[in-house]
Amino acid sequence: MLKNSLSVRQAELVVAVLSDVLGTGATLDRAYARQFAEVRLAPSEQANIALVTGDIMRRLNLYTLLAGVTQDEAAVAGWSLVCVWHQFYNLPLPPCPAADLFNLKNYESRKATARNLPALWDGCPEWLDALGEEQLGDAWPAERRALTQHPKRYLRINTLKCNVETLTQRLISERVNVRPVPGIDSALEVLNDAALFRTDAFQEGWFEQQDAGSQQIAAYLDVQPGMRVIDACAGAGGKTLHLAALMQGRGRLLALDVEQWKLDNLKQRARRAGAHNVETRLIASSKTIKRLKESADRVLLDVPCSGLGVLKRNPDAKWRDTAERLPVLMALQADILSRYSKMVKPGGMLVYATCSILPCENQDQVAKFLADQQGAFTLVRERSISPAQSGFDGFYMALIRRESTTDLPVAATADDSDE
Repeated sequence: MLKNSLSVRQAELVVAVLSDVLGTGATLDRAYARQFAEVRLAPSEQANIALVTGDIMRRLNLYTLLAGVTQDEAAVAGWSLVCVWHQFYNLPLPPCPAADLFNLKNYESRKATARNLPALWDGCPEWLDALGEEQLGDAWPAERRALTQHPKRYLRINTLKCNVETLTQRLISERVNVRPVPGIDSALEVLNDAALFRTDAFQEGWFEQQDAGSQQIAAYLDVQPGMRVIDACAGAGGKTLHLAALMQGRGRLLALDVEQWKLDNLKQRARRAGAHNVETRLIASSKTIKRLKESADRVLLDVPCSGLGVLKRNPDAKWRDTAERLPVLMALQADILSRYSKMVKPGGMLVYATCSILPCENQDQVAKFLADQQGAFTLVRERSISPAQSGFDGFYMALIRRESTTDLPVAATADDSDE
């Protein structure tokens, strides 16, 4: 945490970001980008603003209680939230009208109440606490606490252009302090507030910023140079680029997604990374998938999910989402796994992955898929990454082998018409 209070300018930017997120529905990343684009800030200032804003968002219900406002009022109560945050960490309040009105007695009374409400103290909304307890039982409180922590910064070494030694030395020359991550050869932990994206090493594609837990998913697919590999839910392409590096740039790597703008961004990232074996293709209809039937040695299905494993990095999500969204996501996951798995050749393998820690999105989905496939697919191994146990974000991955061709019927979908 901070050793000194925010400056007035920094506090103003925290308030502006909170207003964007809570008032207009902007994501935290977009709000940062908008506010930081309008001012010149040192990397340490950006880090301070992100630290305070992130902590307020991770425990928004706690800080609104301490401030004596409702969550519906939070968008216009930014200064009050900033003041109670400073008091919570025993820092002098920044000079502002809200500080002049701050009532320490009321604050201490509310804090005593909050201490007796563990879920509230951990910044957990009621719907999420009920879901976590139902799904994870006795393991949930530790995970809930872990998701309130400030996320660490990790890099993935782009082995198409460098190795751990050369990247480490170059980053040191650009005043970025890093250290290896035990057990994850591709990862470095960033130890200071350096502006990573301003470095020449980043501009030249020597690394990508990626959580150390996330880096284990591409490696789980066991790709080899020369293979035909499909990343079927590529998104912005972080795992696509990792796969390209693991393939040593050899073979064919096809990145699919339903949104063209994400694929356009991926093309730019692939050029910077020197990942010349990456091709992109828009999923325009179900025919895009059908035409790739039994064409791939490996398929990565990093499916849409609740994102509950990455809440410390994306804390705004838990204040927008509700329990009603989960069944919709689970239906989509099951559909993707059923249809997209047919792109794997007999004898090939796929990885089903999420950034969730809920069994209903993970082990339960895989078990149902395997039962439905009647022996055509088998589970090789599976792994869960626990935020509480690892300190990383939370993920699940299952390596599944296709044993044989199956012609099990698939229900027709609305997008079966001509492209």
